[in-house]
Amino acid sequence: MKAIIWSKQTCPFCVQAKNLLKSHNIEFEERLIDQNWTREQMLEAVPDAKTVPQIFLDDEYVGGFTDLRERFPD
Repeated sequence: MKAIIWSKQTCPFCVQAKNLLKSHNIEFEERLIDQNWTREQMLEAVPDAKTVPQIFLDDEYVGGFTDLRERFPD
């Protein structure tokens, strides 16, 4: 399983999402807004996105951190 996570460096939910993926040994590509990627590029992938993180698992849109946590309850 592979993930893509749209995030920002100072976002605590992004950090929690990345830690959750790591704890389940899920490789991920981080797409940092305002560094290597733009907000517009994120909106192309997720037109209704209002916050980060925005997460995909194996090309399937999951949603944000809360949605990811529901998929992987501890």
